[in-house]
Amino acid sequence: MKKFKFSLSSVLSYKEQCLESLQNEHAALMAQARSIEQTIKEKRHAYHQFDREYQQRCSMGIAITDARFCESQLRAMENDIQIEIQNLAEMNRRVEQKRMEVVSAKQDATSIEKLKEKKQAAYQKAMAKNDELFVEEFVSAAQVRNAN
Repeated sequence: MKKFKFSLSSVLSYKEQCLESLQNEHAALMAQARSIEQTIKEKRHAYHQFDREYQQRCSMGIAITDARFCESQLRAMENDIQIEIQNLAEMNRRVEQKRMEVVSAKQDATSIEKLKEKKQAAYQKAMAKNDELFVEEFVSAAQVRNAN
């Protein structure tokens, strides 16, 4: 009997390549999300530090123009933080969408892999049956020769 060859091996290879590509894209998106989280953390730290300095300057006395400047700076920093939070929400949405694509691709590849395993098991069973028939024919032929 001929060697086992899976007819969908090229499809399986393609699905595995697609899965790997999607996993890499997912990892890149997750890295971007972590980067945005770090940026938010740094901006919040800078905001709190600037706010402490502003409060300290206010307690010692500060010119009105300086106070207004500091307040506008704080509002600008708050806006920057809100923009980054919105960016993070969008990035998390994209990460989740890509995760769903990865799961779908994984299911596709797994189903083809299972089909390959079933076909290979059927092939092995047929090979074993073929070998068994060959041995039976050989034994029968040997018995016929010995009988004559």
